[in-house]
Amino acid sequence: MATQEVRSLTTPLSNRDIEGLHVGDQVRLSGILLTARDAAHKRLVELMDTDQPLPIDLHGQVLYYVGPTPPRPGMVIGSAGPTTGGRMDTYAPKLMALGLKGMIGKGARSQAVREAMCAHTCVYFGAVGGAGALLSKYIRSAEVVAYEDLGTEAIRRLVVEDFPSIVINDVYGNDLYEEGRRKYARVDA
Repeated sequence: MATQEVRSLTTPLSNRDIEGLHVGDQVRLSGILLTARDAAHKRLVELMDTDQPLPIDLHGQVLYYVGPTPPRPGMVIGSAGPTTGGRMDTYAPKLMALGLKGMIGKGARSQAVREAMCAHTCVYFGAVGGAGALLSKYIRSAEVVAYEDLGTEAIRRLVVEDFPSIVINDVYGNDLYEEGRRKYARVDA
């Protein structure tokens, strides 16, 4: 069996980086990831809706849907596993319109979000749910940059090295989950 090449990308990401990705591609991300979950997304979109500046620049960035646990002594961060991406579907298109290039989570995205990814040149990466302790080993530093009052859901700036992910949705409208279902669908004769 042939092994698939693993792509290495460094943030911030460009349209060219994103256009070169296809569903199923294994990607190792290095550079900066910003964390944001439901509550932070809600606040960001509320600022956008009232024409106020955001506390972070999303252009070329990747948002990791994670609420890490507190670090143990001597650790940079606690367990840092992905949360369900669909929980951010209400907000994601507006953030993509500001130049967001990637999102990392688990689970499927809505049709509206998939269409927005095509329109705004953005990709959805999957990370393995339940592997938060392992994923935290790829995080070199973590600092709160906005909404500290949200605790684990505050926006953090993570410096990552070779963070493992896989492309779930690309800018060509493809969905890895749908491809998998088609590939293994039972065909009754």
